[in-house]
Amino acid sequence: MKKGRASAGVQRQYTGTAGRIENSQVGVFLALATSRGRALIDRRLYLPEHSWCSDPERRHRAGIPKDIQFATKPQLAGEMIAAALEAGITASWVTGDEAYGQDPQLRAALEARGIGYVMAVACSMRVKINHGRTAGRADIVAGRMPATAWQRHSAGNGAKGPRYYDWAWIHLGTGSHRQLLIRRNRSTGELASYLCWSPTAVPLSDLVRVAGIRWSVEECFQAAKGQVGLDHYQVRHWTSWHRHITLAMLALAFLAALAADAAPQRPTDPHHPVRSNGPIALTVPEIRRLFGTALHPSAVPTGGLLHWSNWRRRHQATARRSHYRRRSADEGAG
Repeated sequence: MKKGRASAGVQRQYTGTAGRIENSQVGVFLALATSRGRALIDRRLYLPEHSWCSDPERRHRAGIPKDIQFATKPQLAGEMIAAALEAGITASWVTGDEAYGQDPQLRAALEARGIGYVMAVACSMRVKINHGRTAGRADIVAGRMPATAWQRHSAGNGAKGPRYYDWAWIHLGTGSHRQLLIRRNRSTGELASYLCWSPTAVPLSDLVRVAGIRWSVEECFQAAKGQVGLDHYQVRHWTSWHRHITLAMLALAFLAALAADAAPQRPTDPHHPVRSNGPIALTVPEIRRLFGTALHPSAVPTGGLLHWSNWRRRHQATARRSHYRRRSADEGAG
């Protein structure tokens, strides 16, 4: 992974919730996203302090090791990030949702390591501006920004094209590259806030890109659940949970690596005939589908299956180009 092209994202995930009091586990996951792909690379099982960590009998029945003590979700995230960096994984940025962005200790730990971050925070969070002389809620600060402060940027490509929002930023504090980043939905006016820090000055577009990468974590969960059965389990034991989750993550990483290796080297010009007319690259779901067919042979010969896969991906590429052209036309009209 090249430094500057990789970002890590932390996310909490409830595995087994049912909208009522029910058996469930809460996991904290770390994902790595690069220009070539993304996958979950670490996990921690969150243990509530009073109902679990302070109950010796319950801990014993669940097989929880004695050295495991209570840790908040941001603390678990910090442990995973530190372990990944110490293992040799390089990432210039970390992003996460509000549960992590609101934690000052996690942000301080990232700054101490020189790792930039774009962390979501509640719009009600109070921030200091004007060299620390004025404090106010993030959404109130956003509401006072002039129209000229807002810039239109894409937070990355979605299923139907670039995801455009209006963005604004304001410097926080003194002597540091600390920013409050605000995202505004162009249709509804809904706001989202991010606290940002970087070891060196960066343009707004870089912060927007990292903010958009946080969706990679959600995409990893969708792929892990839909393709490798991350949530297909019923276990109550510490070891059993970690075995299942680890094997599912390994399977997802395997598929992601295959997809990255299979991706063709395409021209950067979107109008180049190779880029504009070729099929989409092999995706994780498509590779899993081909694997499943190979393991359970059908009456259709292998050549026919590959031909069908190529036809489907060409059809998907045509649909994607149509969506992108429509989104670009809408942006031009707006």
